[in-house]
Amino acid sequence: MSVTSSDIAARNPLRALTRWLLRNHIWAFLALGIVIFSSASPYFLTLANLGNVLTQGAFIGILAVGMTLVMIDGEIDLSVGSTLALAAALSIGLQAQIGVWPAIFVGLGSGLALGAINGTLVAYSGMHSFIITLGGLIGIRGLVFVYSGENALMAPDFSYTEIPEIYLGPVSLTALIFLGLAIAFQWVLSSTRHGRETYAVGDNIDAARDAGINVKRHKIINFTICGGLAALAGILLSMRLGTAEPNAGKIWELWTIIAVVLGGTRLQGGYGNLILTVGGVLTLAVLRNGLRLLNTPNYVELIVMGAVLILALALDKLMAKGGARA
Repeated sequence: MSVTSSDIAARNPLRALTRWLLRNHIWAFLALGIVIFSSASPYFLTLANLGNVLTQGAFIGILAVGMTLVMIDGEIDLSVGSTLALAAALSIGLQAQIGVWPAIFVGLGSGLALGAINGTLVAYSGMHSFIITLGGLIGIRGLVFVYSGENALMAPDFSYTEIPEIYLGPVSLTALIFLGLAIAFQWVLSSTRHGRETYAVGDNIDAARDAGINVKRHKIINFTICGGLAALAGILLSMRLGTAEPNAGKIWELWTIIAVVLGGTRLQGGYGNLILTVGGVLTLAVLRNGLRLLNTPNYVELIVMGAVLILALALDKLMAKGGARA
């Protein structure tokens, strides 16, 4: 049976629409969440609360920027929440000995170092990043408890907490840093050699090697970026709270993965977009903020988030099938 040009013309718009919806579904989810919660609570759709949504989502968002790079590579980093906690503890705990800014740089350096270690182990051990970073999740969290003596650390210098209080209208400096990082790294992905290599490695690692890409070095770089951004999120969180809890960032790696997958980044690698990741982060932030405005019990929030995770995984499957058909 021959296929006429009219048949192709009739099918192509539907296929194009389906692919567009699969790749941009996050904006529909975000809009739906805003409509539902603005109808349910008079406090949701206010400038002050929308600013809070941005700020609350920014910490997961900074983690998600680094996680997106790693996941496009076809890897995953489960240690970001623990790295966040360690950087927060060091940036506060060392202030009395070496001063505020040196302590901040040590905290940031710890994240870069841990990311580089994760990347090196993934690149040279032959073990999957899930196993290696799961070990990091547990081990780094243990280091945080040892360093903090299992207690919250309080910032001795009040100036440390002043930076997050900078606002541009209702938008906090923390939110601006998140959005700026997302834009900057999206440019890296779309306009630089490193970005092109990130997609190539995630899409087909053997073909990437054959094309002359130094895959080991490439993965180490992306894991280092991910660890550094996790540390930055921890430092900003400790500035906002004025304290560093040993349990800071606990299970945030899960929220981060949910946000990234909701944004369309595939778990198997080769596809992702940081602007869509921002949509995933904002959708989660809207959902959590809206549920809290409605005084929803914590267990209900966990049930909803579990459902969102399942939805994200289902969308990942659909994206993979759509890509295979294309």
